[in-house]
Amino acid sequence: MQAAVSSLRDAARAIAPLARTYADQAERDRQLAGPVVAALRDAGLFRMLVPRELGGAEATVADLVDCIEAVAEGDGAAGWCLMIAATTGLTAALLPKQGAMEIYNDPASITGGMLMPRGTAERVPGGYRVSGCWAYGSGSPHCTWLLGGVTVIDAEGKPEMLPSGHPHLRMAFFLAGSYSILDTWHVAGLRGTGSHDYEVRDLFVPEHHTVAIGGETPWADGPLYRFPLYGLLAIGVAAVGLGIARAAIDELSSLARAKTPTGSRRVLAERAAAQSGLAEAEALLGASRAFLFDAVALAWAAAMVGDAMPIAERARLRLAATHAARSCARAVDICYDLGGGSAIYESSPLQRHFRDMHTLTQHVMVGQQMYEVVGRIMLGLPTDTFML
Repeated sequence: MQAAVSSLRDAARAIAPLARTYADQAERDRQLAGPVVAALRDAGLFRMLVPRELGGAEATVADLVDCIEAVAEGDGAAGWCLMIAATTGLTAALLPKQGAMEIYNDPASITGGMLMPRGTAERVPGGYRVSGCWAYGSGSPHCTWLLGGVTVIDAEGKPEMLPSGHPHLRMAFFLAGSYSILDTWHVAGLRGTGSHDYEVRDLFVPEHHTVAIGGETPWADGPLYRFPLYGLLAIGVAAVGLGIARAAIDELSSLARAKTPTGSRRVLAERAAAQSGLAEAEALLGASRAFLFDAVALAWAAAMVGDAMPIAERARLRLAATHAARSCARAVDICYDLGGGSAIYESSPLQRHFRDMHTLTQHVMVGQQMYEVVGRIMLGLPTDTFML
């Protein structure tokens, strides 16, 4: 197992230069280049959280962060697509075994999709008739399956209610070719992720290709499948930020040694502002990264022994992810500012890092509001903890 994990890390680091080479093409095409997709797929990185029983690596969460960070250092969009495919692969342990086998047993399978229930599912014999349109289908051009969150409805179109009083929500999986990809991904950053809207209309989905959102017991036993799902998603987003920030710092360091700013006789590296700014960016990245890995280690230890994770610990996990993403954004801002006029040209990686980073921080998993949620928990105030 350790050898397999080491090979994943080595593969991620080896793929980073390839992703960097194709980053401009990915931006233009608004999807990852074929060689990058093939490299991630063939290395098993897209399936690193799939149970070993289905041919996945069943890696640790720390390994996940390492791999995403490494690939994102090469290209934020490639790191993002890896994050989406890897984290959705976790659902293999939640699906009925038959469905998990049909979707994930193929080494070439790549999954993605959106959990939010933007579709409806009406019960029919053997499954559901599903209709809906979902945004942010990251990696949709290269995925073999996409999932979409749905609300189960009755014949009158009313939501089916659970005994808890909540609507019955499920994830439904759609095979490539059964959904339409809409050309909607015209955005500021992370352009290469191909995160288009996707749509199904009156599509039959077998029962075993669906799973209830929340409350399902994984059939695969292991700490990975006891780890908080929303915490894992937030950590994945933050890991992309770590890689982008690392790339921005390294890019500024190289630029500073070569660039002589207008009106100066000295290279940028000899200016105090550049020296202190570079050090501050490094500190922001290093400190937030250490907090993130510390929170992951504590949560993993709880998952290892099978304990139910206290709300306070789940909150700390989300806090660490949010703090990492937003600290990395500050680090990238420093690098972009110090890059001056050189940073605004399309030929400069700094402008892409800036755009990618500020697209990433708009994600709800690392939004500013998470500080308020965690603060309320710390103060013992009533708080909605559903997404912790």
